Amino acid sequence: MTVRVVLADDQPLIRAALQMVIADAPGLELVGEAGTGAEAVQLTEDLHPDVVVMDIRMPGMDGIEATRLITAGPGTARVIVLTTFDDDDHVYGALRAGASGFLVKDMALDDILAAVRVVAAGDALIAPSVTRRLIEEFAGRAAPVPHRRRLDGVTAREREVLTLIGRGMSNTEIAADLVISVATVKAYVTRLLAKLDARDRVQLVIIAYEAGLASPSR
Repeated sequence: MTVRVVLADDQPLIRAALQMVIADAPGLELVGEAGTGAEAVQLTEDLHPDVVVMDIRMPGMDGIEATRLITAGPGTARVIVLTTFDDDDHVYGALRAGASGFLVKDMALDDILAAVRVVAAGDALIAPSVTRRLIEEFAGRAAPVPHRRRLDGVTAREREVLTLIGRGMSNTEIAADLVISVATVKAYVTRLLAKLDARDRVQLVIIAYEAGLASPSR
């Protein structure tokens, strides 16, 4: 199946570079380009892409608000945040808004294409090591949560698994820590996604932080 992509970035040069890469990539099709968050939302409604590659800093509606509107809408488009990781304090906010991961603008082009395919397949983009860095860099900077996230219906064992997900551990690492099989961990993750109405593993990390199960120091 062809993965339909929308690019949203206010810098024409970046859009042009990504356009060339996607045009030459088998299985990917660029169906639209936007220079603002509002345009990205409208294109998503009109074109029904599989993936939106979204810059955070755009004039008018920024990428965070656009991400929130897209992921809250009736469509199935998944959002990858495009950012300069080292100086952008808004990545955590974008993930809370429903993004399935993030790309760094200076990463290798092959990695960008791989990331688009990973997210289109329904997986989270963020690898465990990057998840740890995300928590360390941004969780402490995010606005305090007024009321901690409730985990109604989550069993004690599922809470243990969620805690380890929040620490950035992979399924294999969780299985070793809890002395259970990887298949059992996958089953727990599936149940957590359903019970917590989470789109993917990235959102489970955010939920673990909001519930007080994970923090930059643990």
